[in-house]
Amino acid sequence: MHQPLKHHASGVFDQSIADCTAGKLNQAAIESRLADSVKVLRTLAAQAESKALPHFTIPYRTDDLDEQAEVAARIVSSSKQVVLLGTGGSSLGPQAIAQLVQTPFGGPGFGPRLGFLDNLDPVSLSVALASCDLANTHFLVASKSGSTAETIAQLLVVIDALENAGYRTDAIGRRFTVVTEPRNNLLRNIAERYGAKVLEHDPNLGGRYAVLSVIGTLPMLILGLDARAMRRGAAKALEQNLQASDPALAPAAVGAAVSIAASDCGLPQTVMYGYGDRLERLAAWWRQLWAESLGKHGKGTTPITAIGPVDQHSQLQLYLDGPDDKLFTVIDLATKGHGAVIRADLANEPSLAFLAGRPIGDIVDAQAKATADTLVKFKRPVRRVTIPQYDEEALGGLFMHFTLETLISAGLLDVDPFDQPAVEDGKILTRQYLLAEKA
Repeated sequence: MHQPLKHHASGVFDQSIADCTAGKLNQAAIESRLADSVKVLRTLAAQAESKALPHFTIPYRTDDLDEQAEVAARIVSSSKQVVLLGTGGSSLGPQAIAQLVQTPFGGPGFGPRLGFLDNLDPVSLSVALASCDLANTHFLVASKSGSTAETIAQLLVVIDALENAGYRTDAIGRRFTVVTEPRNNLLRNIAERYGAKVLEHDPNLGGRYAVLSVIGTLPMLILGLDARAMRRGAAKALEQNLQASDPALAPAAVGAAVSIAASDCGLPQTVMYGYGDRLERLAAWWRQLWAESLGKHGKGTTPITAIGPVDQHSQLQLYLDGPDDKLFTVIDLATKGHGAVIRADLANEPSLAFLAGRPIGDIVDAQAKATADTLVKFKRPVRRVTIPQYDEEALGGLFMHFTLETLISAGLLDVDPFDQPAVEDGKILTRQYLLAEKA
């Protein structure tokens, strides 16, 4: 295996595992798992060739985007605020997309702001609706199955608020759009009752894998972003990995081999440490994908997310001086030279000289490198990822990269990456408890 392993062909990011063998993780374990990935890559390539998985065909689709663009234009023309009701894969991917242009303080102002109610909480939902300008708000309601209890409950409360505000049935239907699979289900029935627009969710595309579909592209179009570019980036990443002549040239196979080898070497936790606010929801999307796809039959590794520089002040002490049980992926957005510049006359004290004349991005860039280097100094294994330009195409490439990394890891662990059987028990019990209390 070549050291350091870097990948430039996709144009999305550079990846180095040169510092992954700083501690417990050893080269032989990585090479062994990378050799095992050859068979998995062949299987995935065959599935892509046969078009057996929509995960590998969606990057090449454009036929669905015209209808979505029309829906997005209608929503934008009548709304100043769009709120997405959905949870898990129906929300985390769109949140990562929104962070390309939105911050907690707002966005560039060329379209409606996209908000999210992804967790069912009585206080948050009440406050959100009380402060919401219903006349200028549109609700996107996303659930693959059409029976997600949290999302259905949110929508029913929204409908009640609209009725209390004096909206008639047809007017209520114009205030929300539904995304669900093409079969009879609770969410579709509600949409049809009010005459709301329904867009089809591919029934063969699980929620946590659906970000490249209408789940992600409709919110992207509402925000004025380039959905075709996102899919183009995903297609490039897919081809780079599945057409590689050697697994060492497939970034996702390398990432999977490192992750599973780390577990083999006594590192059961994996931390995605992204430097930049725009990576926070991408990390949350990855956390669900990794946990729900791999955590089966006593297998899998625990995904942890951190954001820099802020989490240097909350988690880094544990990572450096606590249990040596983690693999780290430090992601740098190549911020050097970007952002507001600190005026030299405002940093004229000797203790502030290192800040004088520096763009904010220089500070973040230095902190990202320093954190990775310090982890290595403490013999923690570190994978370094640098994203030179974080845009729609890059994000699409990252979505596909981590999807492939997860699928390859599932193959190495011999688990089914597409189901989540253990979660269903809680859903069944929730329904039973509510029915019993009602009786």
